[in-house]
Amino acid sequence: MDEIVAHKDAPTVLTDIPRYTAAVEPAARALEAARIPPLNVALFLLTLLTTTTAGAYMNGEEVPFAHPFLAVAALRSGLSFSIPLMMILFAHEMGHYLTSRYHGVDASLPYFIPAPPSFFIIGTFGAFIRMRAPARTRRVMFDIGAAGPWAGVMLAIPAVIIGLYLSDVTPLDKSAGGLELGNSLLFLGLSRLVLGVDPSTVNVNLNPIAFAGWLGLFVTTLNLLPVGQLDGGHVIYALFPRRHRTISVLFVISCVLMVLVPLALGLSFWGGWLLWAVLSVALGLGHPSTIDRDTPLNPRRALAAWLTVALFIVTFSPVPLAFVQPEAPLQPQQDEHSQEIIHHAPHYDEMLRHLGRVRI
Repeated sequence: MDEIVAHKDAPTVLTDIPRYTAAVEPAARALEAARIPPLNVALFLLTLLTTTTAGAYMNGEEVPFAHPFLAVAALRSGLSFSIPLMMILFAHEMGHYLTSRYHGVDASLPYFIPAPPSFFIIGTFGAFIRMRAPARTRRVMFDIGAAGPWAGVMLAIPAVIIGLYLSDVTPLDKSAGGLELGNSLLFLGLSRLVLGVDPSTVNVNLNPIAFAGWLGLFVTTLNLLPVGQLDGGHVIYALFPRRHRTISVLFVISCVLMVLVPLALGLSFWGGWLLWAVLSVALGLGHPSTIDRDTPLNPRRALAAWLTVALFIVTFSPVPLAFVQPEAPLQPQQDEHSQEIIHHAPHYDEMLRHLGRVRI
């Protein structure tokens, strides 16, 4: 991420956590014809620009904004990354929005969050909608919370398949180092299906479309984390309203352990889990009660809820991102007249060019 937030809370992360503070408003207002506010349009276009710029940088292009015609030509190469990524994020948010309107819950249109590619390499912190009224029942809460991840993943999977088909597969070589992407069960399965090889035995230089799809799966994971008022927290609340806080606390502990245990054992880990633990505690582990907390999910929704939990499991990767130091190739023994060889870590631009290497 996720993206269902109240008016005043909008953490700058891929996923945003909703805070229900507004009073319940008449459902009729939620069903009025939607007007697209200029701010939403401006943020969408600005985010499209920053993600396209990020895609151009990944393709090794310089974007000279001081020279508009040259900048436009360079930006064209970034559209293969930005368009699928924006489609995935838009589908996720519209899943929340349309489901909210279907149930008569007042909600805003999506707000996209741009980010300078030099600061955040994908050019966006995601998007969110604002729910101006709480869901009336656990069933409505589940429908709204789960609709976003499922809508987004329905576009992320085709993007991964198409992008993998267009990706380059080369013999395994870790001498260059760089930023490597972790494999979830779903991404690993799609890689084996499309490429016909074990991605751990080769270098897969991801096409930008595949990278956008990978990010879509990663955003799905973050949104489905079973904590607080993330989409996954909504699903857990719908299933276990009285155990929601306990599960949230266990998740925070798991985040800390996913860093400390590998660190102690000298294994790879992703430090971002510590950030998520801190954010989860700071933004609240609880969940506001729906107006009707006692009516359980019907069998169809209960099955859908468990399938949503399964979606979280198959998109989850304990180490989604890792920077791997270059491995120096074995050099013949140097005599006293030989020149010393110095191996430098990849520059930021070089890291962007190595974004596509897949790691389990």
